[in-house]
Amino acid sequence: MPVAVLTDSTAYLPPDVLVRYGIDVVPLYVVLAGHSGTEGESISPADVARVLGTRGGRVSTSRPTPGDFVAAYRRLLDAGADRLVSIHLSAELSGTWDAARLAASQVGEHIVTVVDSRSAAMGNGFAVLAAARAAAAGASAAEVADAARRTAAATRTFFVVDTLEHLRRGGRIGPAAALLGSALAVKPVLHVLDGRVVPLEKVRTSARALNRLVQRVVDEVGGEPVSLAVHHLAAPDRAERLAVELRERVPSLVELHVSELGAAIGAHVGPGAVGVVVAPAPDAAEAEQDAPQAADGGAAEAGGPPAPAAGQEPDPER
Repeated sequence: MPVAVLTDSTAYLPPDVLVRYGIDVVPLYVVLAGHSGTEGESISPADVARVLGTRGGRVSTSRPTPGDFVAAYRRLLDAGADRLVSIHLSAELSGTWDAARLAASQVGEHIVTVVDSRSAAMGNGFAVLAAARAAAAGASAAEVADAARRTAAATRTFFVVDTLEHLRRGGRIGPAAALLGSALAVKPVLHVLDGRVVPLEKVRTSARALNRLVQRVVDEVGGEPVSLAVHHLAAPDRAERLAVELRERVPSLVELHVSELGAAIGAHVGPGAVGVVVAPAPDAAEAEQDAPQAADGGAAEAGGPPAPAAGQEPDPER
């Protein structure tokens, strides 16, 4: 494998896709109830939803250490890779990209290319998948990284949360926006812009927020072939209803992934959150191979096998 692709645990690609392309995953850390563990390994989305659902429940997250990335990079190089492309969630939302960059400087920046997806969840995952497909086709490291950047730049993420409090606590949205949502009892439709979470519009009810979420996606698609991902935390019925409506409203849909958010992103959006990621569609044959459940609406599980951790940094992600 001349070029290997790896990412962090917030990409939430289906496990079979990770295995098919040999995509390595470095996990973030999640701290709840005084216990620190790794996302997708020792702490699950259900754990996070349970703690956040209790009065005063707090969950925090922490980036992987540079040592975690160094270990992953060396393992892939020892396995036969000549070059590595490491693609991660937005540097505006987490210190993960910076940890990967520090690790790359130790291993060799001529060997490791680190890409900031400027997004999260499948907003990052679709960029990783585009890179993995390019690598499988024999592309160079520069071409693989460019495939990730192009897909990331063309990807849009829209979501709705039950409360802005979790985003405010984690520093992922400004206190003024969080206060506005609480004071007026509105349900903001949010999106990721320039790597940051910002309000897009405000509506009065959850039902109307979901309707606007669908309409935003339909407007964004504009008839072009697309891939979609529907995410949720502890809201499978809401996510499935959203997926059904999107299948009906987006005739140009090529592939659809439905998955629960992992612990690291779930900690900041809270239970009840739902979102949609819109990305350019891949070649039809690739989509059929990588998303065999898309036709019948099956849900792909979130997360993937994380790399071994070298230890947690005491500082939070940011």
